[in-house]
Amino acid sequence: MSGPNGMLYGGDEIGALVFDPGHHSLRVGYAQEDTPKADIPAVVGVGPATHIPDSEEKVPDGNVTQTGTKAGSELRHYIDVTELHVPRPGMEVQTYMKDGQVDNWDLFEKMLDYCYTKVIRSPSEHHPALFTEAVWTSRPAREKLAELLFEKYQAPAFFLVKNAVLCAFANGKSTALVVDAGASQTSAVPVIDGYALVSAAVRSPIGGDHLAAQAKNLLNTMHVQMLPVYSIQSKEVIRERERARYTLKTLPAGLTHSWQQYMLKRQYEDFCHCIAHVSESAYDERVAATVPGVHYEFPGGYHQDFGVERFKMAECLFEQSLGAPHLGNTKT
Repeated sequence: MSGPNGMLYGGDEIGALVFDPGHHSLRVGYAQEDTPKADIPAVVGVGPATHIPDSEEKVPDGNVTQTGTKAGSELRHYIDVTELHVPRPGMEVQTYMKDGQVDNWDLFEKMLDYCYTKVIRSPSEHHPALFTEAVWTSRPAREKLAELLFEKYQAPAFFLVKNAVLCAFANGKSTALVVDAGASQTSAVPVIDGYALVSAAVRSPIGGDHLAAQAKNLLNTMHVQMLPVYSIQSKEVIRERERARYTLKTLPAGLTHSWQQYMLKRQYEDFCHCIAHVSESAYDERVAATVPGVHYEFPGGYHQDFGVERFKMAECLFEQSLGAPHLGNTKT
């Protein structure tokens, strides 16, 4: 079957795009490639245009998009790490995801604009689009996405598929039990002959964000201060476990709480990526103590080895008694 632009549907050369939205990030790329072209944080910075430096206003096709509010004042939208991680007065960080599906369509539309113009760099009407979705995605959300792709982006073809089915196919299985641990929740979905059994799927509101919260609690208990990397101007070389000596950077006034918490969360996520480890057998502190520790240096210069603590951080996903009590009282 030929498309409107001479593309062959079912062929490898049609340039189909795959969008994989999640709570932590959105992955986008070509269907023929093994990895995404971009992994973009699933948040958008929204700030007044009056706070934008002149140098950025001269780049109309950069990572900055402009719109208007109901009150008539201009707003700028900042997407991807190169723009989000810059301290800007008045910039709020907002997410377009809620409960595993798109909730704020205006922000999601800005994200799709960025994907087509800055990542794909090709007109949307030239590319069929495949979107992944969670098994519990509501019908109105699916209809809204189809309307957006066909009416605004003029996609020649559009397909929605359950992410659990794609996970099974990616591993060469048409029948499997797919356990998906994401940022905001963990789900288990049975897939039978390429079809996800929605009625049998179960999920828990504990995921990667829970690990970041456990890391924060662990460091607070150890009286280790986590400073965001943007606040450090310089630091001195010190011995292990010695008190950090650093110089703070002079930051602009008016930095929002949402942006500061977002940047701090990114730092805790980096700590989890480097330190957290799951025991190969049932957790035993004596066995964990025999495993060599992992060294980690904080943005302020403080550094030390972490041993048993890194197992406790991850084991709280399987045994809540190992984690902070106030963080584990979540219904599953």
